[in-house]
Amino acid sequence: MLKLFHVAVAALLVLAGAGAVAAVQQGDVIVRHAAIVDVEKAAVAADQAVVVRGGTIVAVGPDVAVARAWRAGRTVDGAGRFLIPGLWDMHVHFGGGPALIEENKALLPLYVAHGITTVRDASGDLPEAVLAWRREIAEGSLFGPTLLSSGPKIEGIKPVWKGTIEVGSEADVDAALIRLKALGVDFVKITDSTLEPRLFLYAVARAKALGLRTSGHIPMALTVAQATDAGLSSIEHLDYAFKAGVKDEAAIAAAFAAGRIDRTEASRRIDTGFDTATAMAAYRRFAAQGVAVTPTLNGSRILAWLDSDTHADDPYLAYIGPGLRATYQWRIERAAQADAAAVAARHAHFERMAAVLPMLVEAGVPIMAGTDAGFLNSFNYPGIGLHDELRLFVAKGLSPAQALVAATRAGPAWFRTLDRYGAVAPGKAADLVLLDRNPLDDIEATRAIDTVILRGAVYDRAALDRMLADTRAKVAAWQQAAR
Repeated sequence: MLKLFHVAVAALLVLAGAGAVAAVQQGDVIVRHAAIVDVEKAAVAADQAVVVRGGTIVAVGPDVAVARAWRAGRTVDGAGRFLIPGLWDMHVHFGGGPALIEENKALLPLYVAHGITTVRDASGDLPEAVLAWRREIAEGSLFGPTLLSSGPKIEGIKPVWKGTIEVGSEADVDAALIRLKALGVDFVKITDSTLEPRLFLYAVARAKALGLRTSGHIPMALTVAQATDAGLSSIEHLDYAFKAGVKDEAAIAAAFAAGRIDRTEASRRIDTGFDTATAMAAYRRFAAQGVAVTPTLNGSRILAWLDSDTHADDPYLAYIGPGLRATYQWRIERAAQADAAAVAARHAHFERMAAVLPMLVEAGVPIMAGTDAGFLNSFNYPGIGLHDELRLFVAKGLSPAQALVAATRAGPAWFRTLDRYGAVAPGKAADLVLLDRNPLDDIEATRAIDTVILRGAVYDRAALDRMLADTRAKVAAWQQAAR
């Protein structure tokens, strides 16, 4: 009886083995022996394999088990490396006028070469071109990161910023939102150079009623709470979060609205009126409302220190076309007009403002990593700028894990697409970055990129270097032609 039992067991094992062979599935790419970084839990799973088919992750698990069940046309060696979800830059700009369309388009590969698989265009003066790129990237006829765009921003009549839909009445706002909805924008950007405060609030509320997310520049005549109460989805730039922590913010806004103080005096009062208790109450309110903050901290740092850093020797200038570089001059000249006292005040303000970043995190406010990179914003470079932003996040009090969440999960959470992005898991988009070091130990590891997988396509280090070289060659040719 015992012998018959052993024979039966052996037969079952043979059948099971035959079934396992028959059950082997085919993928397009398999990443083997990688350490997967679970960004949400700040944990690492060693010796894992990930299978990609099309643009989707179809299997994740211990390498030995996945390799037994799957085959793929391409294998990526992840041994000794760390796999994270693709990075998102949640605040970029394209612009400078129609003459600079090609210079702007040449920036797209820079994002991919730096592990950034999705960018959120926060509007410039080329909205039609950017929306066309969004479609072409999605169709596969243009190379670049997944592009999410606001299209043309909503502004007042005769605004400072170009590429806008000008509105002077509620009817104008309604028409603008109908147009934006027809364009299929991913969110709505609202700015305030000439927009009436009441129309700002109306636009935010109407957009929310239409199911559209909103971000923007909040008018000085409003409190930040008025904007978030109306339904503003994200606060762009840390200055506005700082302003929300000013004890007399409502009085300052009212005085400015009535014309009793000018912008300079309002800014002075804001700069000296910050109160920690007021700020934490405001930030807890943001968190309860689901409002995110995109600090764009590195852009503010660059502008604050233009007096001492000319950036003349920045290697990254080799990737910025001469037309785009010329747009930097506006802010450079403005910064140069400041006297010694104004420069010192600028430095001090940056440090005070940056100090609210960990307070926002403590209050539970989602932080989204975004650079403000693009035209006009001097020396704020597409691609590498996101890594500079993450470095600053950690320098100002965030942990590497919190910074990584800001660059991988906060964007998808804001767009309500965490079911598709923000993790290395089956069913998620095949947007992945393979790093040489663990970013949970050192956020600088996000720069040490071995391979990028974008929409299921693999770009190894050599391919990423070619992207950089191609853009550098285009810029060199434009510079030569401009001489």
